[in-house]
Amino acid sequence: MNVYEVIRRPVVTEKGVDKKDKERTLCFEVTLDANKTQVKAAVEKLFKVKVADVRTATFDGKLRRRGRFAGYRSDWKKAYVKLKRGEKMPDFAEI
Repeated sequence: MNVYEVIRRPVVTEKGVDKKDKERTLCFEVTLDANKTQVKAAVEKLFKVKVADVRTATFDGKLRRRGRFAGYRSDWKKAYVKLKRGEKMPDFAEI
């Protein structure tokens, strides 16, 4: 898998920015079939930093309705990537 196929986008939320500032942890949306080693390799290659730990969480798509029509959002996966000490934090999550 390509680096850009593994990491879809950064997740910039209040919780994600707070984790970035306090715990040196980045938050990304990744593909459903990406594992932790692929996420680690992609972040290290893309941002040129060393990764200490990767945690992932899979979310089921929610039911959404528009009048009488109903459908589900897509399932998605989030990865929390903790950087090693001394690594420079990327500035993509500036609000």
